[in-house]
Amino acid sequence: MHGETNLNILLKSMSPKLNEGDYVFCTLKDLVSIDINDVLFFFREEDGITIIVNKELADNYGLAYTFVAAWITLTVHSSLAAVGLTAAFLKALTADNISCNVVAAYYHDHIFVDVKDAARAMEVLETSWL
Repeated sequence: MHGETNLNILLKSMSPKLNEGDYVFCTLKDLVSIDINDVLFFFREEDGITIIVNKELADNYGLAYTFVAAWITLTVHSSLAAVGLTAAFLKALTADNISCNVVAAYYHDHIFVDVKDAARAMEVLETSWL
């Protein structure tokens, strides 16, 4: 199953879901000090390893962070080759002055917004395509 590529179908069926909890982005030099099973996402960059974890877990590990986010999943199975989905929801969120960070995984797109903007972001994502 390769996912949906039609932008109109994607926008009308993306069904955003607000996941429970607060999430943070942290940076590490290596993954030795953390259980990889506790990590929602990691990406290796030249400067270090970025991880996204539950805020409570980061606090327990003593990890530093500067941004506390709500995690929204677009539940439609979007193709990694789909054109325009990210641009469309970024434009809609930008129009409402909502900053977001996007992670595209194999099945779904995941959006991280400031916790204070979670309810507004959900409203924008649920109503902008009607």
